Amino acid sequence: MPLLEIEARALPLLAPHLPLPVPAPSYVAAAVEGAAEGYPYPFAGSPRIPGVTADRARWASEEERAACAVPLARFLSALHAVPVDDATRAWAPGDDIGRADLPNRARMAGEKLANVPDAHLQATGIERGAVLGTLDSLSRTAAHPNPTRWVHGDLYPRHVLVDEETRLPCGVIDWGDVHLGDPALDLSVAFTLLPAGARAAFRDAYGPLPDPAAWDRARFRALFYGAALTEYGLAVGDDPIRESGERSLRSALAD
Repeated sequence: MPLLEIEARALPLLAPHLPLPVPAPSYVAAAVEGAAEGYPYPFAGSPRIPGVTADRARWASEEERAACAVPLARFLSALHAVPVDDATRAWAPGDDIGRADLPNRARMAGEKLANVPDAHLQATGIERGAVLGTLDSLSRTAAHPNPTRWVHGDLYPRHVLVDEETRLPCGVIDWGDVHLGDPALDLSVAFTLLPAGARAAFRDAYGPLPDPAAWDRARFRALFYGAALTEYGLAVGDDPIRESGERSLRSALAD
C-alpha cells in the first residue's frame, strides 16, 4: 500500500486517541489511470497545523527542549496504546523494510557515517570509533517480543512541530512510515530532541517501557538517525538536519 494511502487510512483511526494534533486527511482521492483522465497518483490534503519543525525552532536553552519531554512521552504512550484488532491487522502494514533489523541497520549506519569526513566529526566532538563500537554493541539488543503496536516509525525533530512562541510540541507530522511495529523506534526522540536531564521525566510520563530492552533499541535508533541525518544534511546543505544528526550522535553516545 503506498505511503500516502496508509496515512489517509491510519490517521483518522489514530487521531481521536492522541493528545497532540496530527494531519487530518480531508481531501482524499485514489490514483486515476491514464494521463488524459486525471492525476495518476493518490492524493490526500489536510488542514495546516501551525508551528515550526523542532529542528528549525530557535531554542533559547536546553530547558526549553526539556519542557517537551512530558508532552511527547504522553503522546507516544497514547499512540502505542491504541487498540489493534483483527480487522486492523488485516490491512495495517508491518515493519516491511526492516526498521527494527538492528544488525542490518548498524551496517547501513556505518556506510552512511563513512561518507562523513573525519575532520567534520572531530570538529563537532564526535568520535567515529565510539559511534561504530556502540552501534555494534547495541545491534545485539533483544528484539521487541510482540511488534503489533501502532508506531509513527520515523519520529525525529523534523517530524515534531513546536509552537513558535512557547516551544512546546503542537503537532506530529509525516506519517508515511506508520505501521504495526516496535515502539522503541519512536522512543528514540528522547535522544534526538531532548537533553539528557529530561529523559527521566520522559520515561516517567510514558509509563512502563514496552519491554526491558526497549531503551537500548531507542538509543540504537538515535545513533542510526545521527549517521543518516549527518550524512544527508552535509550532502544537500541542510544545516538543521545535519545539526539534528550531530546532536543525536552526541546524545546517544553520552547516555
